[in-house]
Amino acid sequence: MEDRTTQDGGAAMRRARFGALPERIAYEDLVEVKAASPRDPARDAGNPEGARSLLSCLAWDLVL
Repeated sequence: MEDRTTQDGGAAMRRARFGALPERIAYEDLVEVKAASPRDPARDAGNPEGARSLLSCLAWDLVL
């Protein structure tokens, strides 16, 4: 078991080398809240022609 002076000396050396921990940052300072963009119905509608070509490429990727 180490004596108290060795522990205190080690703690003092660590404090001298590394200093103190940085101050805590509040959660409110880390988070930015902004409104979401409105939904675009044209983008959400889908593209059946594009999906067909994408799925055919995926099928060939799985074969190779």
